[in-house]
Amino acid sequence: MERPLYLVVLCATVSWWGGQQGWVWAVEQTPRPSASKAEHLQLRALASQVEQHAKIEFQITGLPAYQNPFDPEEVAVDLEIATPSGKTLLVPAFWYQPFERRILPNRRPGDWVYPAGSAHWRARFTPTEPGEYQAVARCSDRQGSRSSSPVRFRCQKGNRRGFLRTSLKDPRFLEFTTGEPFFAIGQNLAFIGFEQPITYAKAPLLFQRLRAEGANFLRIWTCCEDWALAVEARKNAWGRSWTGPGPLVPMPGQDQEKSVPQKPARQCVQLGGQHPAQAAARPPNPLAVRPNTSYLLTGRVLADTNGQLIITAGNLRLGEPLRLIKDAPWTSFQREFQTGADQYFLSEVSFRWEGGGRAWLDQIVLAEAAGGPNLLAEADPNRPLRTYYNPVDCFMLDLLLEAAEQEGIYLQLCLLTRDLYMSALQKEGSPEYQQAIRDAKKTFRYAIARWGYSTSLAAWEYWNEMNPGLPTDRFYDELGEYLEKIDIYRHPRTTSAWGPSPKDWQHPRLDWAQAHHYLRPADKEKAHDEAAVVLERTALLRQHAPQKPIMLAEFGLAEDNWQRSQWMHQDKELVHFHHCLWASALSGSASTALFWWWETLDQMDAYRHYRPLAQFLADIPWTADQLQTLKAHVEGTEVYIRVVGLQGRSGAYLWLQNPQSAWYPTVVEKKRPAPLAKAVLVLPNLPPGTYRVQWYDTWAGKWLSASQLQAPQSPIRLPIPQFHRDLACKLLHTSSR
Repeated sequence: MERPLYLVVLCATVSWWGGQQGWVWAVEQTPRPSASKAEHLQLRALASQVEQHAKIEFQITGLPAYQNPFDPEEVAVDLEIATPSGKTLLVPAFWYQPFERRILPNRRPGDWVYPAGSAHWRARFTPTEPGEYQAVARCSDRQGSRSSSPVRFRCQKGNRRGFLRTSLKDPRFLEFTTGEPFFAIGQNLAFIGFEQPITYAKAPLLFQRLRAEGANFLRIWTCCEDWALAVEARKNAWGRSWTGPGPLVPMPGQDQEKSVPQKPARQCVQLGGQHPAQAAARPPNPLAVRPNTSYLLTGRVLADTNGQLIITAGNLRLGEPLRLIKDAPWTSFQREFQTGADQYFLSEVSFRWEGGGRAWLDQIVLAEAAGGPNLLAEADPNRPLRTYYNPVDCFMLDLLLEAAEQEGIYLQLCLLTRDLYMSALQKEGSPEYQQAIRDAKKTFRYAIARWGYSTSLAAWEYWNEMNPGLPTDRFYDELGEYLEKIDIYRHPRTTSAWGPSPKDWQHPRLDWAQAHHYLRPADKEKAHDEAAVVLERTALLRQHAPQKPIMLAEFGLAEDNWQRSQWMHQDKELVHFHHCLWASALSGSASTALFWWWETLDQMDAYRHYRPLAQFLADIPWTADQLQTLKAHVEGTEVYIRVVGLQGRSGAYLWLQNPQSAWYPTVVEKKRPAPLAKAVLVLPNLPPGTYRVQWYDTWAGKWLSASQLQAPQSPIRLPIPQFHRDLACKLLHTSSR
């Protein structure tokens, strides 16, 4: 429930006039500061030493104010770092607004995030070698170039594993900087937000649960527009992405002016006419306020008829109506109010026009009366759709990466908002196409500056499910080349399309190949055998990307309209989930199939399925063994048994499944597979010798038996323990024939 606000109306005037409707009060707007040359650039390290593969942070001061500090064409601030081995690294800096955060129990929203101090420049760096470093800040803007005095810091040798990368030993799999192999076990957690089922407060708890169950990987969207986490998105206080922009129109009289080529018309908020006479500014992110604090709401209004403007904040009317006269100039206003003793949020700021005709609003600002950032920045209709980075969302992504690092979870970040770029990529040689490349480079410069330091950042994903028919090769080539220059940590690059896209899988500047697939009724019997579909999809990926890590980055049960399947909650044991994890893990992929429907997985406690798989996979030599697809079959039974596995110099790792235990026959048809006994596994390509054989219960997560097998000749024949659903096995080569 919203607490009361206390109102003070300020009537400071610069000009005034009278009329039939009363008095009109006008307050001059404070001019925006312009950039001027700073006298001296100052660099301060926030620590004197740092552990190898850990973050050190810097603050940069002495710069003037800029119209758009996110735009490197207006101002580019970098850190030039001299390493102990004599290399020189260039790390971009970023514009940073600090925030205070509180978690409010038993409230919705439960996260309170509020500006704490002034915005300034920061830089983040992760050293990869121990020793003495030297850093210098450099700034380039329209006034020229300048630099700071050098700052020194020391890196202590540590035991962290470093960054994830495509393996140097076997490019089909992943490893850390130290060379230790990594296999991704996890799922999607695409939408994290204040009002989402997985809130910012809940996400770290989910990370903890994943780690406890052996999972280590999440695919996260940072491009959710206005429903969840979005670094670059249309977060508009007047409308939503699914309903339209709201009452936004070109500024009155602007259509008579000469338009500037490629410069969008300036917009404002219209009340009346073709739009409702009342409009409320409701930012997608909760509008946080401090309790017992005075706030000042300012703006200006114009009307084409006599009337009055009524302004409210939450449920409190802010002063008397503002009376306006037809065709009077823009009239400035300000209202001061105080929040209640237990008030942490403001539901909206609303404007109602009475008197007919139309009124227009512009320059709406809400800030503490004592000064501070504009809390209604999302009410500015003239923010650029691209290359503006939401400060709250950026701060929350900071926290998510820190939480992931604490729990050993690696995040694939889907960064760019597809629908802000897709229309510009229709024609490769167009100015719109080139501008899309320029804007994407700016976004990635900011992302690398702010989050590139993190060893928990597994990969950059350009966007979710781009149209595979668009001519994107040039985009990926130019953006990929840019990242090779600016991302000193060489994070892997990937992307996704809404259908199979071999041209993306084969692109030399996309490091990982991924596909998305859902089991839908339209696929008929093909969708009834989940493991078969996983193997088919991974085989297709491997065909087109023979020397890259591949992954099924989205997978799940769905209806024909792509919504969650009605059967998912009926599959109480999560049979489909279990089978897809095991089939994908031993298919030659670099990850498990990453399931969608994370909310349902959370409700059904799907995390318990990760632990048995993680335990089985823990000692597989992914990058050192030259693993190949296992050739094997089962004899001695009339029932077809699927064998999925990998074999290498050390032996074989395999999963056996009875397809009669698939989700459709067991969940929909209510059939239970009969136990299988006296079957024999035939392995024609394993060399003769002595093997240690370990059978594993994939559901209970325990070893069933261990024995020695003497195999003097090929093919090797191995009796299979009785089972009715699935089980796994390791044959570890202990000696040659």
